[in-house]
Amino acid sequence: MNQNNLAKYIADHTHTDENELETLLSHCSTMQVKKGEFLLREGEKCMHSFFVENGLLRQYYLDDSGKEYIVQFAPENWFMSDRESVYFDLPTHYFIQALEDTSVFLFDESLIMHLSTTNSKFLEFNNRLLHNHIRHLQRRITLLMSATAEQRYLEFIQIYPDLINRVSQISIASYLGITPESLSRVRKEILSKHQK
Repeated sequence: MNQNNLAKYIADHTHTDENELETLLSHCSTMQVKKGEFLLREGEKCMHSFFVENGLLRQYYLDDSGKEYIVQFAPENWFMSDRESVYFDLPTHYFIQALEDTSVFLFDESLIMHLSTTNSKFLEFNNRLLHNHIRHLQRRITLLMSATAEQRYLEFIQIYPDLINRVSQISIASYLGITPESLSRVRKEILSKHQK
């Protein structure tokens, strides 16, 4: 079996044997997305969860004035979706866009439901993914409500250690909920602390 990132990720998290992996992957489709292209736009219904095999995605929304707020990044081995739209069959408020040429595996909701009812290992895997997603969202809300800009930036580095040189400072600032100028100050302050 050709071992891709998704196969390795599922094998590592579910202890699924090679035959089960082959069956699971045979139900998934793949998509190549060029830098700047969208997998999802506001107002559409999200039909899939996306696993990033290679590349980088971002999920964001626009307020009424057109200001952009980045909710999440998804580099290699991350999942991204709008679970509200997928599960409740509602139009999304979000955009999902490729920040680099990106290869994704697509999981549609019917496949997830089928595998969850027929494969206990996949059910456990999916539940773990959902709870991990909720955990990250709760942590993110807490940080946005109460943490300093420096604390948020340090958390960003911890969650996304390889993204500092892959995304723009404007995008990082948007994710952190601060201005690019504030981000520049935070980085200088952190640098000066480490130089002492």
